[in-house]
This record gives sequence, C-alpha cells and structure tokens, in this order.
Amino acid sequence: MAILGAINPMLSVGLDGDNAWRLADYVKRDGYSSLRRILESGIGQGDVINEVKKSVLRGRGGAGFPTGLKWSFMPRSFPGDKYVVCNSDEGEPGTFKDRDILRYNPHAVIEGMAIAAFAMGATRGYNYIHGEVWEIYQRFEEALDEARAAGFLGRNILGSGFDFDLFAHHGYGAYICGEETALLESIEGKKGQPRFKPPFPASFGLYGKPTTINNTETFASVPYIINMGGESYLEAGKPNNGGTKLFSVSGHVNRPGNYEVPLGTPFAALLEMAGGMRGGRKLKGCIPGGSSAPVVPGPTMMDCTMDYDSISKAGSMLGSGAVIVMDETTCMVRALERLSYFYYEESCGQCTPCREGTSWLYKVVHRIEHGNGRADDLDLLASVTTNIMGRTICALGDAASMPVQSFIKHFRDEFAYHIENRKCLVPVDVQRAGSGFFTATA
Repeated sequence: MAILGAINPMLSVGLDGDNAWRLADYVKRDGYSSLRRILESGIGQGDVINEVKKSVLRGRGGAGFPTGLKWSFMPRSFPGDKYVVCNSDEGEPGTFKDRDILRYNPHAVIEGMAIAAFAMGATRGYNYIHGEVWEIYQRFEEALDEARAAGFLGRNILGSGFDFDLFAHHGYGAYICGEETALLESIEGKKGQPRFKPPFPASFGLYGKPTTINNTETFASVPYIINMGGESYLEAGKPNNGGTKLFSVSGHVNRPGNYEVPLGTPFAALLEMAGGMRGGRKLKGCIPGGSSAPVVPGPTMMDCTMDYDSISKAGSMLGSGAVIVMDETTCMVRALERLSYFYYEESCGQCTPCREGTSWLYKVVHRIEHGNGRADDLDLLASVTTNIMGRTICALGDAASMPVQSFIKHFRDEFAYHIENRKCLVPVDVQRAGSGFFTATA
C-alpha cells in the first residue's frame, strides 16, 4: 500500500521499483544527510533537541506529546547506558501507517533514531516491531545491515567518535505491548504487562536505565526537521500542530490507504483524496484516531480539520491517525460490539477493572446486538465505563470505555431500538449493501 499525497520527503516513498526502500535509493533522496550534517559540523546535543522543539513535532503514536520536550527529560549527564526505543507495535484496529514506513522507507527510521540517540547521549536502540508483520521485520533487519556496512551505525559513526547501534526486536502480536512500559517488559523477556508509573522510562526504563520511546512515524520525521529547520517544519502544519501527518483511511471509502497531509487539512479534503464515500452514500460516523478514539458523527466530522486541537474540540482524539469511515449502511451497535470484543480479548488481565470490565462491556453490547438487550443495559454500560476509566495501570481500560460512551452518546436511538424491537434499526439488506466494515453477517 503506497503512501499517497506525500509532502515530507523523509516519509514519501520512491516506489520506482522493488528496491526503492534500499539504502542507495534513500541516499539519492538526501538520506542520512541530516545525520552527516550533525556529526560533521559540530552541532551540539542541545541544539538538536531545540530544533525538534521548534518544530512542535508531537508524538505520532497516539498521545501527541511534544517530542523535543520528551527528549529533554533524558539525563544527558547519566554515566551509564541509555536507550532509545522505537514503538512499531502497530496493533490498533484501523492503523497501518507504521508498517508502510518500515516497508518502503526503513532508513528514515534508522536515521531518525540515530539522531535521537546523539541528542540524548544514547548508545543503543531497539525497534519493537509488531509480531504479525514478519516480512517487514525481515526487511528492517536488511536495512540495518545496509546501514552498518555503510558506517551509519556502529562504532565511530562517520569518524565522529559517536557510537550507536540499533537492533530489531520481534513482538508476538499482543496489543498491550503497544503501551510503552509493556513494550519494555517484552524486550526484557518478560510478560508484556504495563509497569506502574512513576518511575517513568526517562529515569528508569529498559533494563532499569534511562530510556526514551517514540513512535515509528515520529522518528521518521526527525531527519526532515533537521534538514529544513524546525520553524519551517512547523509552518508546514499549523500552530501547536507542526508538520505533516500520515492518516490511515479505511472503511467505506473508494481508495483506502495511507495519506500524508499537513496537519490542519480539512477532513473533507482528506476524504476526497481517499476517493470519497463508497457508492456516494452519506457519512454516518467517523473514528478519527484509531479504534480507541471516540466516534464523531458525520456532520460534525465534516467540519473538522485534521489536527490535534480540532479533533479534540469535536470530542475525540487524533490518536494514531487511523481514520475509520462509516456510512449510513453501518449498524452502530454491531460496530461497537466488534470493537468491544477486541479490547476484551486484548486486556492483559493485570488490573481488575479492565479484566472484568472489558468482559462486561462486550457481553452487554453483544446481547443488545443479538436481540437480548434489557431496558437498563445502557445505564449499566455507562456505570461499567465509569468504573473502568482512570482506575487502571495503563490506558487500555480507557481505550475500551471511550468508544462505548461515544457510540451511545451519539447513536443512542439505535441502541434503544435494538433493545425495544430485538432487531437492528438499519435493515440487514441495507447493511449488506454497504459491503464494508461492520456489516451484517446474519
């Protein structure tokens, strides 16, 4: 799947042939020029961090935390080992951008991680790659071999005296390992379960050493920021939303795929890039930031711009940038049932509110969808979500609860109809006509 509409040359894809991802092609596109410039010109660690701060690059994995500020938390004077870790454990429904970056442009991630390691004084890094994309893990290993052979990784990089080596770590498909501390536990060979915080990874991370974790797209953006300058990168987006962003558009659109656009692009323009609504139908609802983000009704979504602030004002989150588009043929009860099942299956079970609560969310929504709903089920769902949110070690409990709350808030009539009439408000033949996400199988 190609990355379309690309603006950022560090993320854009050559696609000239099967070898477009290799080092030779990356160097032709000025690859590793940012790392070379830093190491050969004597730019200081603090200067690199300040440039990233100027760019207002926010974490592209979901949280949206300012990257430069996060890097500044690392104790640069710490005498022992420090680590940089890339979170490529892309497992949330609707999200598929990071695997394409690794598939088509892995050296951008490698260069970004090397620059980050220089800025924070780290000498070792790991890229934790989702367990269900084995061929991408293999490709990244090949890219690492190319980078080492060319002197961009290892000891005394480009004769600068800077040492940094990078390794790929293959996950095993657990969604919970996308949580940064569970990811660290997994790299250490332990069961992938989140840690209590504090301490935070910047002070006690991988193997108990200072560690910074960023997303794949975040690291891939860093070389471009260094080359063009932080302020210019910021201007490519909008205030407080620097640069470009990849959006994984799926669902009832004519051309699902990854689209890179400046932050602040109108949702309507992104939808047009994706070929518009399939069959010319109306937009009923949209999940703008991956399955854990609250759903937004169609009319509200059409007024949004694709940036952190606008989506927040609409009552949702930009998250990972996974845009799930649902047209008028979608049964919202069935859609929520499928999402609730995912979080029920993926809870690690460490926290009682999440372990038991996600099970109840799925069971109640399931019985509503299958004609066994009860009059008090909507109040019960509200109660369960309230008792999950904010009471777990990590955010999976919140991720399971927010879709339930938002679906019922915006599409309560469908849930009430299911309960009262023992059937769906959207006729089965209409759902089947949609031929897309969350359509009826009965």
